[in-house]
Amino acid sequence: MPFVRFTGFEKNVVETVAPAIVEDMAAIANIPQEIVKIELLHVEKITNSPQSVEIFMFPREQEKHDAIAKMINGHLQSQGFTRTHIFYILLQPSLYYKEGLPLNEIPRKTIHEA
Repeated sequence: MPFVRFTGFEKNVVETVAPAIVEDMAAIANIPQEIVKIELLHVEKITNSPQSVEIFMFPREQEKHDAIAKMINGHLQSQGFTRTHIFYILLQPSLYYKEGLPLNEIPRKTIHEA
């Protein structure tokens, strides 16, 4: 957690930008890199749908959400994608379960990981 899900992109594009997105997102959100999940969704378009990036994560300060969206947009623009829709689906730690138990708090980097 968080999950960054790409829709409408080729796999090679996502694989190209993924390492930088993981590194930058972890730094901005103050979380360990290993908990950032990158996924490529395969959807069947019924109507005209834009390329998009869905970010499932716990709430942060607005400035951090803005910085993450700007960072992802920058990495995609560097690959020639200029019209990507980026949006958040915010989750609550108390409603996110691991092994049947709620997290109850947002994971953060510890001093040793910094």
